[in-house]
Amino acid sequence: MSISPPFDRLPSLNALRAFEAAARLGSFRRAADELMVTPGAVAAQIKALEAEFGAELFHRQARGVTLTALGQRVAPRFSAAFDALGGAVRELRRHAAPRKVHIVTSPALAQLWLAPRLLHLRAALRDVDISVTALEEPPDLKRTPFDLCLFYAEPGPDKITLWDEQLLPVCIPGLAEALADPADLATVNCISDVVWQDWRIWAASAMPDSPVIPTGPGFSLYAVAVQEALSGAGVLMGRQSLIQPHLNSGALIAPFDRPVPLGLSITAWMLPEGRNDRAVIAVANGLRQIAGGMG
Repeated sequence: MSISPPFDRLPSLNALRAFEAAARLGSFRRAADELMVTPGAVAAQIKALEAEFGAELFHRQARGVTLTALGQRVAPRFSAAFDALGGAVRELRRHAAPRKVHIVTSPALAQLWLAPRLLHLRAALRDVDISVTALEEPPDLKRTPFDLCLFYAEPGPDKITLWDEQLLPVCIPGLAEALADPADLATVNCISDVVWQDWRIWAASAMPDSPVIPTGPGFSLYAVAVQEALSGAGVLMGRQSLIQPHLNSGALIAPFDRPVPLGLSITAWMLPEGRNDRAVIAVANGLRQIAGGMG
């Protein structure tokens, strides 16, 4: 009678992934955001992992979590393991579907910058299947199924700068008649994206000595803020690349000739291995070619 050797069952992959993400990011909440689950789910997975091994991996404190000595010792090996696993999955995907490219970008860029250009991009690359996902923050390409990031970012040696963004207040022509000077902004609603600090950046450069602090409604979707400006609800702090079609049509105008650099550019980047993927390179080059168009 044969005797099978004991099999060392691996812990839950989800639990290991939760531990690795929390260890790398230093936060259950940030790990949950990356894994697209709740912080409670991350905490439960890690608690189960600790129970399975009978050892704590994190110190829980009121201000957050920190790795125990054991957690610090093993975390780098799990990060390397998940990096290797992610690389294997990307290679499998690349060879199984060599003409598919998945772009990840922000909601504002997806709706107002990329969407008007997609038809032209697809026409230029008819044999490439392009898909788009919108996320608020750039993901870690090593851990996600995306090929190309497209976000506002600072220039870098491994990044492709597509557009150096400018800030300028814009509004409908009827509202602009009452705005002879930036100080007049105190009399109107100043519309903004709730995450961006664009009004503060513009005011610090365009009206540094003014006591006026532009205030007004904020929106979590920049596309909604643009629609509010088009309806005459107030003055929008515009990112030129996103509102240029409305400036060209005359639906919105810039009452003050004071554009200010944002300090960030519309930027594309990929993993180093993506530079060997002809479809990814074709899409990146296509974005570069049409970046200045459609305005």
